[in-house]
Amino acid sequence: MPEGALNTYDDGQLFALYQDGNTQVFEEIYTRYWERLYNYAFHNLRSKDLAFEIVHEIFVSFWTRRKALQLNTSLSGYLFAAVRYQIIKHIRGSKQKEAYLKDYLLFVPVEENPTEDAIHLSELEKAIEDSLQQLPPRCQEIFRLSRKEHKSIREIALQLNISHRTVENQLTVALKHLRGSLGNMSLAVAVILAAS
Repeated sequence: MPEGALNTYDDGQLFALYQDGNTQVFEEIYTRYWERLYNYAFHNLRSKDLAFEIVHEIFVSFWTRRKALQLNTSLSGYLFAAVRYQIIKHIRGSKQKEAYLKDYLLFVPVEENPTEDAIHLSELEKAIEDSLQQLPPRCQEIFRLSRKEHKSIREIALQLNISHRTVENQLTVALKHLRGSLGNMSLAVAVILAAS
């Protein structure tokens, strides 16, 4: 494998090599996704230590389970789903977050019922989308880049050629708007599901 060529590989190619135990490939996956996963966890938990711990555990598990791991989705989808699962697990274990979890489980039942889950998710996504449509186009774009494409504030600022502060301000505007417009739906629920 040519030195420095790994950053040109797509996720599928990297995953195939990673399962053989190639540490350089693991390091490339780690480099490619660590910051995005950390930002996603931090956005939802508002704790740097907890976000760091969750992402660290995801990568430890990702490495130790490499031979048995089968992806039913993209590498990105798998890693973000793993972080989302750990966020829910943390909330479930935290007494302080009991009410938050109760709201979340109204929309994502513990029992697996794909049809019912799809209906709940579809309703929530429509409510979020309707609310976002009321925002200015640039604010919508920044929110979608953050929540749907899991881009960091730095990445969004670079992509749109705007300051970090502008990105932060626009995300704050979008979140305040969602909080006001979603009414009985918990904002935290909406933000987690908007990122899926």
